[in-house]
Amino acid sequence: MLLHEDRLFPAEGTAREVARKLYAVARDLPIISPHGHTDPAWFAQNDAFPNPAALFIQPDHYIFRMLYSQGVSLESLGIGSHRADPREVWQIFARHYYLFRGTPTRMWIDYAFRSLFGLEERLSEANADVFYDTIDKALQTPALRPRALYDSFRLEVLATTDSPLDTLEHHKAIRESGWKGRVVPTFRPDAVVDFEFANFRGNIDKLGEITGEDTSNYTGYLNALRNRRAFFKQMGATATDHGHLTARTADLSKSEAEALYAKIYGGKASHEDGELFQAQMLTEMAGMSVEDGLVMQLHPGSVRNHNSGLYEKFGRDKGADIPAPTEYVRSLRPLLTKYGNESNFTFVLFTLDESTYARELAPLAGHYPCLRLGPAWWFHDSPEGMMRYREQVTETAGFYNTAGFNDDTRALLSIPARHDVARRVDCAFLGRLVAEHRIDEDEAFELIEDLTVNLARKVYRL
Repeated sequence: MLLHEDRLFPAEGTAREVARKLYAVARDLPIISPHGHTDPAWFAQNDAFPNPAALFIQPDHYIFRMLYSQGVSLESLGIGSHRADPREVWQIFARHYYLFRGTPTRMWIDYAFRSLFGLEERLSEANADVFYDTIDKALQTPALRPRALYDSFRLEVLATTDSPLDTLEHHKAIRESGWKGRVVPTFRPDAVVDFEFANFRGNIDKLGEITGEDTSNYTGYLNALRNRRAFFKQMGATATDHGHLTARTADLSKSEAEALYAKIYGGKASHEDGELFQAQMLTEMAGMSVEDGLVMQLHPGSVRNHNSGLYEKFGRDKGADIPAPTEYVRSLRPLLTKYGNESNFTFVLFTLDESTYARELAPLAGHYPCLRLGPAWWFHDSPEGMMRYREQVTETAGFYNTAGFNDDTRALLSIPARHDVARRVDCAFLGRLVAEHRIDEDEAFELIEDLTVNLARKVYRL
């Protein structure tokens, strides 16, 4: 299993030497994880993970989507409500491990195998049982409990992503337990904003029940959202997150917005009405962020649940989300016209459409005070994707209109591996700039600390 000390560093000597020196600083800095999808129940209950398959495979759509693409059924992997023998699931994984050659997933998994379990061979069908037994035995020890892993990863803060209907009971339990780890929620209102979300009308009614507001009308609906945002903030949240298909925003008059909401709530809305409603809600949420100071994140451009048959059988988030082209300049103009110059507003933009980096996103972030660019995301959080991001964004937006790195993962063990990859890529990029005499070495040392921890702390107000 190859984990070379110089992995991802430049092959050219001068740049490589600078990258090595920078990495010596970045390597041991704490991990700031301001956006992710790990389960807060892990840290509230601090139970042992049940088996290697439940730890590595079943929560990680990066893994099972690749297996599915080669004909491995999700049922055989124990995904969703399906039950499968965990050792057999592991054998399937090991038998197909060659599929991950050249992918960032392979780097993340090998990093965990080596650093956490001391496994130095490459996983294969022949050694699958050795891997399984070694990991399974380690999972029974205190060192592999969620809170111990949090500490050993040098996590400073970990943000989860949570429904507006969530009681946040696990976050409450963490706060009351006396444990010093910082796990904070993030307000993600998709369930009551996305008109195509499962049980959308029921979700809105439940929002009203939770808050005591009349969500059958627009004023009550907005008040209910403000109520939940305040609750999330009280529980430690510093940010919201929005997973819309497009970046479209709107600024309707009060009467227009009320009439539109009546259609939405009454179930009489067209598809265009639904899209306009989501556009209006992005602007409304921006206004609420100006009021309460919660950082706003937008993750657009993913056609969710593209495989309708898989969605009907297994539900959301099963690896069938596919990127689509996304336009930002005209789409964001209504929101930015209204709030783009507000001093108390931070708006972090992500993209799955790399063609927008240099053409749209960097120029926007290089002008509007509120805008910051999130890191290479999802399908692009690879060494190549991270480098393309730096190369296309830096020339216009610089480094300080970006938001640092976030791991955006459901797989707990991949967190340090993902951050290590990002740090190595940034060291490589800065090393090249120094070697090309585009920045001085002392600037590179300041930058690597900023890109690794300081920007995320500042942007997300952590």
